[in-house]
Amino acid sequence: MSTRAIGLFDSGVGGTSIWKEIHKLLPYENTIYLADSANAPYGQKSKEEIVYLSEKNTEFLLEKNVKIIVVACNTATTNAIKELRTKYQIPFIGIEPAIKPAALNSQTQTIGILATKGTINSELFSKAVQNHKSVKIIEQIGHNLVPLIENGMIESPEMRELLGVYLKPMIEQNIDYLVLGCSHYPYLIPIIKDILPSHIKIIDSGEAVARQTKTILEQNQLLATAQKPQLTFYTNKGSGVLKSLLNTPEAIIIEQSF
Repeated sequence: MSTRAIGLFDSGVGGTSIWKEIHKLLPYENTIYLADSANAPYGQKSKEEIVYLSEKNTEFLLEKNVKIIVVACNTATTNAIKELRTKYQIPFIGIEPAIKPAALNSQTQTIGILATKGTINSELFSKAVQNHKSVKIIEQIGHNLVPLIENGMIESPEMRELLGVYLKPMIEQNIDYLVLGCSHYPYLIPIIKDILPSHIKIIDSGEAVARQTKTILEQNQLLATAQKPQLTFYTNKGSGVLKSLLNTPEAIIIEQSF
């Protein structure tokens, strides 16, 4: 049982930021990652479309006999995890914007959240915001950030211009924490740090998701023992950007339609 793989899926390459944290914490685990880049971004789709795609991705991973599924996508988590947990028996780990630690630690009582439209408009996100009414939360939809990342344009002038437009109003309103509400966005941290004053802290969910994955595996006695892991990545679009972001020689990357 424990040698079965951890399954992960995302709307594209962004969830590899989550995969990296899981692989760092659990280096002996076999992993199977699904990048649904042909349908990226999920953030602009309806809830019904997101649920449909999430179920399709889940069934792909179940066919690979995974032991747990990490929904390495904020939009899919906030729109579909309830439906996934109702429909399938396998344990699911979701990823949500880390509003709570930012709100609890903010000295200015003002935090910023950069996320997709699908996440910000979701019921789960709305509930998380309602739980922290004492803190001013500035929400910003990251229009077009995911497509730029998916097309390998992280360092492009367009990316820097968009991030400047999205972040400067937050700076002016005195945020001291920026929450990244999309698993693609950690790849933008170097550029974001160029724009933000040094006192503003950036929070993403990667480490917390990795710790939760380990906890659930331990509870179900599913942790792998020392072994050379197989790291498999499926993508339904070109693999160039995926390869460059992973920078992992032992990764097996398979291009196929699904």
